[in-house]
Amino acid sequence: MCDSVEVAYQAEKCRNYEDLVMIAHMNSWDAKRCGKTVALQENWETVKIPVMEELCRRKFEKYQGLRSLLLGTKDAILIEGNTWGDTFWGVCNGVGENRLGEILMKLREDLRCEAYPISYAQCVGQCKGRILNAN
Repeated sequence: MCDSVEVAYQAEKCRNYEDLVMIAHMNSWDAKRCGKTVALQENWETVKIPVMEELCRRKFEKYQGLRSLLLGTKDAILIEGNTWGDTFWGVCNGVGENRLGEILMKLREDLRCEAYPISYAQCVGQCKGRILNAN
């Protein structure tokens, strides 16, 4: 129903169903602006990070091209840089918690593990075991 993670996130924070439906039909810009004025779910501060994690996961599972781009960042540190002062989800003027960057790096690792289920450590251990058993 929502056309972006931003819209879905803003809709999820709504306490009132009517606000949720209204925001769900907006574009990202309007949803973000409107989301600042709605009554929040009582537990929003507790669930907002897991909500964003789930929405990002859905996005990168749905769109192969975006998933490839994310995986292509390899081990780069991802920073949600911005100029509008968001120091919770990103970094502005060198200051911020960069929660979105952290979510994307964790998701990248999860997607990597799903694509290659055996970890490097497991592989080294198995290879070492085969070498030792061969002698």
